Amino acid sequence: MARKPFIAGNWKMNMTVESGKQLIAELKPLVKEAKCDIALCVPAILIPAMAKAVKGSKIKLGAQNVHFAENGAYTGEISAEMLKDYGVKYVIIGHSERRQYFGETDETVNKRTLTALKNGITPIVCVGETLSERENDETEKVLSRQLEIGLKDVEDVTKLVIAYEPVWAIGTGKTATDEQAQETIKFIRKKLGKLFGVKNANKVKIQYGGSMNAKNCKGLMAQPDIDGGLIGGASLKLDFATIVNYDK
Repeated sequence: MARKPFIAGNWKMNMTVESGKQLIAELKPLVKEAKCDIALCVPAILIPAMAKAVKGSKIKLGAQNVHFAENGAYTGEISAEMLKDYGVKYVIIGHSERRQYFGETDETVNKRTLTALKNGITPIVCVGETLSERENDETEKVLSRQLEIGLKDVEDVTKLVIAYEPVWAIGTGKTATDEQAQETIKFIRKKLGKLFGVKNANKVKIQYGGSMNAKNCKGLMAQPDIDGGLIGGASLKLDFATIVNYDK
């Protein structure tokens, strides 16, 4: 069975209630014929309002992080139960910015992933190498470690999504070609095959998260192992609809 494409937007620390509602209202008619799954991962404080905004549309709601504990003394954190209260279907885990600025590790990625799965929320698990790691030919070593540790004890890998973010292609002026993205994502799928079996690996959706936009989405989505995109800046404007409708 062919993997259904999945385009997810990551608003990062952007938007307000009003600007978010306006964008979603404008996106709704533009994406209603889309053949792919669609999600918007919004800041936690916007989740209640955006849950109402996406109602009745093809757009599902996603969060940008989840804590691994059910509850407790974790000031500033959000639990899976809190996300479920508002119908959150997806959660980004281990984004490169969380790893870089907030001390996220492969081990905490693993704990958050297991918690999301336990609560029926689909994790979008991010992996990717830095520029120095790429230049030192450590890409496969880094990705193998992130997958081995980050997905430890996962029982059904087909219930999560992997997002490949080449950190070296974000804000460096360097960009991954369609072929580079395909080559690396093909390696990720091969590694998943070793960890979970080829049959299961072939069912996992793997997104590309290195600045997919309205101009380059068609070429990237034409690659056999690329099943979608984790969209940053372009998800803050109507360009997101162009990406979602990449096949038109």
